[in-house]
Amino acid sequence: SLRSYTYDRSGYRNSELSPLEPTAENIALELSLLIKNAPIENPLILVGHSWAGVLISEFIALTGNGPHIAGLVLVDANHETAPLVLDVNDPNLLAIAEGVDFYSGNGVAAEHKLTQEEWDAFQSDESTEKYKLAAHKEDEEQYAPSFETLRKKELSKKQPILGDKPVFVIGSLRSRDWTGLYNAGVERGNGTEEQRSLVRELIRTADDKSESLMKEWLKISTRSTLVFARESGHFIQLTQPDFVVDGVKWVLDQSQTS
Repeated sequence: SLRSYTYDRSGYRNSELSPLEPTAENIALELSLLIKNAPIENPLILVGHSWAGVLISEFIALTGNGPHIAGLVLVDANHETAPLVLDVNDPNLLAIAEGVDFYSGNGVAAEHKLTQEEWDAFQSDESTEKYKLAAHKEDEEQYAPSFETLRKKELSKKQPILGDKPVFVIGSLRSRDWTGLYNAGVERGNGTEEQRSLVRELIRTADDKSESLMKEWLKISTRSTLVFARESGHFIQLTQPDFVVDGVKWVLDQSQTS
């Protein structure tokens, strides 16, 4: 039988805030200690979304490509070069989206596949002061510098860092999120005409840039594949979760045939 695990990073849900600053390196360290000390059998298929692309990369840099890793499922995961190609915190986009409910604006509130009970729990978790503090520390203080810290490790010169272990990459249509946030923001009267024009251009080029970043992930292993969830923005696990399930199944199948 197979078991699946989720864990709460320090500061989220059932986990206390860490005495360490939530750098990507420290988060990877804490994950490695959890896996070492918890009664969890290896090897593991690591499934990561968004910033977890950086966290998983730091985890591999820390622990090496050992027998504890069976493969990866990367869900619109941030590649180390992402901010150099596509700025998800573009100030003009943030200005236009100001005051817009994030999950309503990007369509997730209407399109998610959670039950009502699950959605209520999801929103409840994100409304706590502890969550807001942890998210602020990560998003405002650690997110941007984490990419440069990771690039300095020059993992790109050591590819494929996972050898021939199976890696399933899922890309999204970033333009879906940003178009929704743009339209909702414009409806509120947000942004100057110049800002709106710049954001429209950002949206126009977003999907091509995002696709180029997803293709970079394929270099991590000689056995990697890329699919796109074309009815989803960034939050694929909420709007098209079957893609994530299919990714895990693919990694399992590949692992068993190797």
